[in-house]
Amino acid sequence: MSSAPVRPDPTAEPSTDDEATAFVDLGLRDELLAALAALGYEEPTPIQREAIPPLLAGRDLLGQAATGTGKTAAFALPLLQRMPADRLTADPVALVLVPTRELAVQVSEAFHRYGKELGTRVLPIYGGQPIGRQLRALDAGVDIVVATPGRALDHIARGTLRLGDVGTVVLDEADEMLDMGFAEDIEAILEHAPEQRQTVLFSATMPARIDGMARAYLTDPIRILIAREKPVAGEAPRVRQSAYLVARAHKPAALGRVLDVESPTAAIVFCRSREEVDRLTETMNGRGYRAEALHGGMSQEQRDRVMGRLRAGTADLLVATDVAARGLDVEQLSHVVNYDVPSAPESYVHRIGRVGRAGREGVAITLAEPRAHRMLKTIERVTGQRITIDKIPTVADLRNRRLELTQAALRESLLEDDLEPFRVIVESLSDEFDLMEVALAAVRLAHEATLPGALEEEEEIPQIAVRPPRTGRPGHEGRGERRPGRPRSAGTTQVFVGLGRRAGVRPQDLVGAITGETGMNGRDIGSIEIADRFSLVEVPAGLADEVISGLRGSTIKGRRATVRRDRDTDGGDRRRQPR
Repeated sequence: MSSAPVRPDPTAEPSTDDEATAFVDLGLRDELLAALAALGYEEPTPIQREAIPPLLAGRDLLGQAATGTGKTAAFALPLLQRMPADRLTADPVALVLVPTRELAVQVSEAFHRYGKELGTRVLPIYGGQPIGRQLRALDAGVDIVVATPGRALDHIARGTLRLGDVGTVVLDEADEMLDMGFAEDIEAILEHAPEQRQTVLFSATMPARIDGMARAYLTDPIRILIAREKPVAGEAPRVRQSAYLVARAHKPAALGRVLDVESPTAAIVFCRSREEVDRLTETMNGRGYRAEALHGGMSQEQRDRVMGRLRAGTADLLVATDVAARGLDVEQLSHVVNYDVPSAPESYVHRIGRVGRAGREGVAITLAEPRAHRMLKTIERVTGQRITIDKIPTVADLRNRRLELTQAALRESLLEDDLEPFRVIVESLSDEFDLMEVALAAVRLAHEATLPGALEEEEEIPQIAVRPPRTGRPGHEGRGERRPGRPRSAGTTQVFVGLGRRAGVRPQDLVGAITGETGMNGRDIGSIEIADRFSLVEVPAGLADEVISGLRGSTIKGRRATVRRDRDTDGGDRRRQPR
């Protein structure tokens, strides 16, 4: 006889104790409190304080909070608290859906850390991992499944993931999942889950389609909005946001110059395509940074090695595409750099949410081409936060910064190092030279040893003045803008994919495949035409080769397809496909 699944209690009322300042005030069990204490967690974050009581009471919940605010613990702790003891059934009682494999692993690890004393069986399932291992684990029995939508639906179709006992479904980073084309997959999964369930939805942003999903699948939900903390008067903001206007040709040099001045502990640089990631990684390594590339063309083993080097401190710069970097959490990260202005404010919000966590300060930098200046203003308007336009550091600025670093290193040595063994050298030289001259020579040697690379060959990067935006007629978009998610026809091309309606291909399948295999955002994809035996997808012309390469190396609906530029787009004659 199987134990009863975790079901919400419709008569329960959420806690109204707004004064809870410690985890013990939230009524968590001793095993969870001990695990949190061992991890060094002293008090709940705002999202945890607001979300845990109603989730413990079984209420549906819609929560908006930025990345890094503690959302994982906000839903993980109630799930672990309500886990039935001595379960006999093999099927899960909770399902957590996340957009990427990295986030699936991260959330699964969090469940293990919090629930290690409870013996809870947690399984991450995602693409890129041998499915045989997942099948064996599901057959042996699990309590909580953390899955990407595509792989979850695959297991449901196979009959290996049974949702009959599921009492709670969590949609984490819901806006990211919709951006990646998972809307219909999520709907199909929810249709397989019991109707009487607790449904929890977390999102960093709250576009209309998220609100629509909440109305369709959540029952009388508690709504929580955790606003980004505003700096107190006279206090520096947690995330310093700035932008530099720079021409495309000067971007690699500008990035190196800015990072030289900023001296980040660790940084992520976001690029649009795999090719750009590889080129920029090589450039930054040549400049002396320990840079690593991360994009969809790498195997999971390669990605794990890169992240291991970043977390171990043997790499200090990660150059990545948006899709590849989703779900990453690097504790020592101090800087996030947008190599291009993100195509949507939501992407900007997700990116900069990776710094300024847990009270630490962070820096968000954007390299904007002049034509993208208007998009910066849009991001400011949507986020309600100021992005300062700074001047690109000059060679003189860089020289002064290097001198400051040398001075700081010398100060640290004077305060902490044992310098006595070197006294004899200074004393012997002071008989022949002035003591100041001895010190100057030592400083010069230290400066050249710790900061190699002459600045004489550095060229000045042209400064671009900020021009006031043109104003159009009221109610009309100004020139140079386009609606997010709908690229212009100019500057785009169509990609032919040799699968269509007969193969069960839907628009979201094509969007998901493209965003999963390239650095593109779903909003960069234009019109999609699906015929019986082929499909045409409009993409930016400069990214067409990357899209073709990515789709040729992947499957759509479990099948490989012929992928090429559409001949009609290139001025040729596309042969009629059978319809």
